[in-house]
Amino acid sequence: GLILHRSLGPRAPSIGTNDWLRIGSTFHSLHAIAAEASPVRLPKNKNPSGADDGIQQIEGSGVTLKCLQTRTGIKFVLTAEPGTTDIDTALREIYVLYADCALKDPFYELEMPIRCELFTSAVDNLIERLEQSKMSAVR
Repeated sequence: GLILHRSLGPRAPSIGTNDWLRIGSTFHSLHAIAAEASPVRLPKNKNPSGADDGIQQIEGSGVTLKCLQTRTGIKFVLTAEPGTTDIDTALREIYVLYADCALKDPFYELEMPIRCELFTSAVDNLIERLEQSKMSAVR
């Protein structure tokens, strides 16, 4: 299920929870179908069914959707403008923040929405840091 959805930038569209649930379930289904249909297994995939080999990125003319699936099956998905750099870095760092903040919160239950202020503020700081490094690289 969907455990967190947030707009991380000022240009992000305002999408309701039900629409995010629909996007998430559609992506999850496409990811699973691609993993099953793939004739090739990735070299580092330790899952014999190929479950780790699903879709990692979808690109459209106005959006890029990038996925990081962990060994435990949790998918972290970011949507961004095409051409956005550091999406892989952001996904990996959000995963680390999830492990450090949400999973260590004694009140957090797996598969439930994340309501951990420490995680929220850490993600905000990460996005701000990535935006600042992008701005300084442009100069």
